Amino acid sequence: MKAKIKVVLKRNILDPQGKAVLHAINDLKYSDVKDVRIGKYIEIEFNETDKKAVLEETEEICKKLLANPIMEYYNYEIEEELH
Repeated sequence: MKAKIKVVLKRNILDPQGKAVLHAINDLKYSDVKDVRIGKYIEIEFNETDKKAVLEETEEICKKLLANPIMEYYNYEIEEELH
């Protein structure tokens, strides 16, 4: 199984990377772009085949290591291997 995790700064947290990319996009004359937020994308592959166990482990890993709950939020999906 594989966990696909996205971590992004909360809306009320300044995102200097996002602002820099937005400025560059506007310099390229893409004036319809309103905002840009930069985040992290992480994939974790598990040996575990029990989806409930993978969900629990993924949640713990996100809380303890991958995301700062004060500044960031995260979401994830679990992908099961097709045989």
